[in-house]
Amino acid sequence: MLQGKNNKETVEVSVASERAEAIGGVLIALFAALMAISQMVNGELEEEMMIAHNNVVSYSSWYQSKSIKESLKESELDYLHALIESGIVSGDKTDLIEQKISVVEKKIEKYDAEKTEILLGSSQVGKENWVQDIEGEMGKITGVKEWEQLTQTYDYATKKFDYALLFFQICIVLGAVCIIIYDSPALQKGLIVLMIIFGIIGTFLSIYGYTLAP
Repeated sequence: MLQGKNNKETVEVSVASERAEAIGGVLIALFAALMAISQMVNGELEEEMMIAHNNVVSYSSWYQSKSIKESLKESELDYLHALIESGIVSGDKTDLIEQKISVVEKKIEKYDAEKTEILLGSSQVGKENWVQDIEGEMGKITGVKEWEQLTQTYDYATKKFDYALLFFQICIVLGAVCIIIYDSPALQKGLIVLMIIFGIIGTFLSIYGYTLAP
């Protein structure tokens, strides 16, 4: 009688263990698929982040070149004013210098407006202040500050995906341990519960990271 009872318990343990192994295997496949999708999306976001970062460097250099040109024109303007104030030029030559001053001042204003558009972006300065084109098209400038913001946003989003991938990896490890353990249904059940919890967290972080992406 006792032997029959032991055999029944052994069978029940075996059935529970097999059921836990099957559930663990299904969960491993599910979370592995979600992890693969997260890795793919994360890779695309990292590429976009690198593009944004490169544009920060490129547009910053563009901004600096405009600043240098503006500084040179300001030095030229100071020199022209000094010529008039010192009395070195007079008569008709004074009119020529004043015309030159007017041209230089317009150049300075233009460089200043171009710097502002490059720094802030066409959408921020308004259509009436568009002065810089890209390949002949006006209003296409994404400003340095906008690129910096995009870089930070992509970086924050990819970090969420990194955490999500970590939780998915933990899920897979727990599932593997669940399958290896044969004679402890209670422990297998606990591991399955942990898999589900970590998997839900990983899924939530992936969705959150995706919503953060521009």
